[in-house]
Amino acid sequence: MRAYGAVTAAYWSFMLSDGALRMLVLLHFNGLGFSPIQLAWLFLLYELAGVVTNLYAGFLAARFGLATTLYLGLGLQIAALVALSQLDPGWSVLASVIFVTAVQGVSGVAKDMAKMSSKSAVKVLAPKGEGVLFRWVAVLTGSKNAVKGMGFLLGAALLALVGFQPAILGMAGVLAVILLAIAAFLPPGLPMGSKEAKVTQIWSHNTRINRLSLARMFLFGARDVWFVVGIPIYFQSVLSDGSPDSRRAAFFLIGGFMAVWTIAYGIVQANAPRLLSAKGASEAAIIGKAVFWAGLLVPIPLVLAGLALLPPAPWFTFVLVAGLLLFGFVFAINSSVHSYLILAFTSAERVTMDVGFYYMANAAGRLLGTALSGISYQLGGLPLCLATAGVMAGASWWAVRRVAG
Repeated sequence: MRAYGAVTAAYWSFMLSDGALRMLVLLHFNGLGFSPIQLAWLFLLYELAGVVTNLYAGFLAARFGLATTLYLGLGLQIAALVALSQLDPGWSVLASVIFVTAVQGVSGVAKDMAKMSSKSAVKVLAPKGEGVLFRWVAVLTGSKNAVKGMGFLLGAALLALVGFQPAILGMAGVLAVILLAIAAFLPPGLPMGSKEAKVTQIWSHNTRINRLSLARMFLFGARDVWFVVGIPIYFQSVLSDGSPDSRRAAFFLIGGFMAVWTIAYGIVQANAPRLLSAKGASEAAIIGKAVFWAGLLVPIPLVLAGLALLPPAPWFTFVLVAGLLLFGFVFAINSSVHSYLILAFTSAERVTMDVGFYYMANAAGRLLGTALSGISYQLGGLPLCLATAGVMAGASWWAVRRVAG
């Protein structure tokens, strides 16, 4: 329990800074006049780094130990924050994009090092027993997303109150203190690594893991295609008239919505085993629930896309917010079930490899969704963003059905 608690605390602190950093970068550069596609570029290397990192992080953890990769993730995030604080407002748009994209790439490596370490630790540390693994996974993933949601709000608030550079440096300092505390007090209990681990073992040969990973890729693509660029920029265009006061108010409102959405998503994730009545349920029964809930997700963004094509109406913003919250509820159930199934399908000996492979697919989905978020919003506005999300949700449902056989 002490090791699980220490890992969870480290993951929480990391995700708080990660959520704040994303909101700081998005709103700061949108305020500087960056287009949706330029904003998407700022996050593309972050997501691409996640694909590569997850692919090899499992091997690094198997070779050098989970504690090592956890420390490395936190250390890299501190370095990325310090580097980002050196951004010069006098630089050209091209130079700013290149610099921030490179720093975001380092942050992406850091995030997925920390994520893989924390998620793999659950498989090793969870007590044996019916339904225990699902509950422990749900608590970690749900609480993590609730904390990241608070990070969105924190990032927007810091940008409005103290500005970009002081906010970045403050987060780096707090994270450094947390890293030192975790290094000093992390108890034994995590695997120490083995020299027998080989790079060639990275790729999974388990058909169910491969199909679940494909479903995960499309699931997170369906979220990020509207979440990363489309919705924040749409809301800013609606809420701000360009004046400094309205921009600050928009920062708080957008950050507040993103925070509420992510916190609510985390709460649902943490309670997914109870909501699904999963206690004592067989693995086959939970796979069946995964197929059912994947199908429920598909119509939500498609209906919202259709409504967005109608002439502007006062009621649309309310319906859009309600629809996105409903999407978040169904998405959270899907995500929680996936997080359980990957650990159920793997073995303790291959857990870091298989979890790394699975989260590589997760990062690939975020990469695809991030790219399509900027492109679809630039080409077709909010309706195309939401319609693309519906198509990707449909692809996730198709892949989950193949897991069921």
